[in-house]
Amino acid sequence: MRTGSIAELRHALRTRALSAEALLETTLARVEAENPRLNAFITVTADLARELARRADDELARGIDRGPLHGLPVSLKDLIDVAGEPTTAASRVLADHRAVRHAPVVDRLIEAGAVVIGKTNLHEFAFGTTCEDSAFGPARHPLDPARSPGGSSGGSAAAVFTGLGVASIGTDTGGSIRIPSAACGIVGLKPTWGEVPAEGVVPLARSLDHVGPMAGSVADVEAVFSAIAGPAPPAPAPRPAEGGAPGAQDGARPTQGGGLGARDVGHAAGLRLARLAGYFEEVLDPVVRSAHEAALGAAAMAGARIETRAVEGASLTPAVYLLTVFAEAAAVHGAWLDGHAGAYSPAVRLRLEVARLGLAEDYVRAQELRGRLVMAVDAALAGVDALVLPTLPILAPLLGARTVEIGGREHPIRAMTLRLTQLFDLTGHPAISLPLWPAGSVLPTGLQLVGRRGDTRGLLATARRLESVLGSGLR
Repeated sequence: MRTGSIAELRHALRTRALSAEALLETTLARVEAENPRLNAFITVTADLARELARRADDELARGIDRGPLHGLPVSLKDLIDVAGEPTTAASRVLADHRAVRHAPVVDRLIEAGAVVIGKTNLHEFAFGTTCEDSAFGPARHPLDPARSPGGSSGGSAAAVFTGLGVASIGTDTGGSIRIPSAACGIVGLKPTWGEVPAEGVVPLARSLDHVGPMAGSVADVEAVFSAIAGPAPPAPAPRPAEGGAPGAQDGARPTQGGGLGARDVGHAAGLRLARLAGYFEEVLDPVVRSAHEAALGAAAMAGARIETRAVEGASLTPAVYLLTVFAEAAAVHGAWLDGHAGAYSPAVRLRLEVARLGLAEDYVRAQELRGRLVMAVDAALAGVDALVLPTLPILAPLLGARTVEIGGREHPIRAMTLRLTQLFDLTGHPAISLPLWPAGSVLPTGLQLVGRRGDTRGLLATARRLESVLGSGLR
């Protein structure tokens, strides 16, 4: 369903085999045809897109080349301001809001020559992981419309998989780029915290919110990241709680049959990976577990050295995350709840009302524990190129499902979708999800890689090497 990679389209534009305007019109026609099925877009910015596409063609004709994104269609999660356009956050609370200026990330995209085609659907205010609580109706999975595409950046993931633009910009507060990327079989990057500006983006929890790209391959994600990123802020020195610092402990699918094999034996030679065990592998759907083992086996066959480690205190992650996100979300939404409580979807409103009951001492204690988790992840990364773990413990759930059965036990969907991603929002480490296609499954899952704070480019280099072994999700 893809129109081509960024490199392929860039070549076509520069050899005049394709124009930005023609590419845009093809993309807009696809959006019109597919959006009734996917509900991926809330707003299509056709007038702005046509203006940007005309400018791109004119500049290329005059020898002005703004880089890999010049003339290529890109979408934005509808938390991100585009001047003169609605920013709804998928909520009736902001139904009448129009942005007065571009968010800095949009300015950077336009400066790079990208053509902004529209705003994608999401879980209301990004406070959910399934995209079913939206004032505009749920976004739907591109391979099975009865299922969730993941969230909260689910509309972005569905759009990228279906070829409705070459990339999308999402946000990630507990996993909202990586979760839908894994669910839909694309690549999603959460950079180091602060590396991509979050100004002009409707916040959920300011100390957790990350902005990052979603696309069909690591190379495409890297091209977008290069356009939107600035330097990461200095990493704060974590403040551990009593007990001192903890340490580490000792779309298309692959070839027929869906199994993973070493496509380039030796290509991962010298790559050092730390497989995260314990908490991170305790609760996995059998299909996800099998795909994860196959991916690690393929990496080892291709020369990667893989050792097993743990993150001390990882089981505290859900509690620390909940106390942090609830307190910060309550601060963001206090005035809106006072004036527009009835405009929220019931599930999101309930979470926010509960959040307002939190105590300051709970938040402070959570931040002390958060400091310990930062140090624990740093320690786990010592001497390796990346940590490796599944992105999602489950496959894309059915819309409306509240629980999922794993090992004969029912688990809440929300807790399961966040289980393996939320730690790295707390710690600010860069993390990327690569698509895996389990043998015998119609639905994909994801392999998550985590790198050092401030070294997102190093993580991307590692991801490129693994992608060459495992194959990319979209062809």
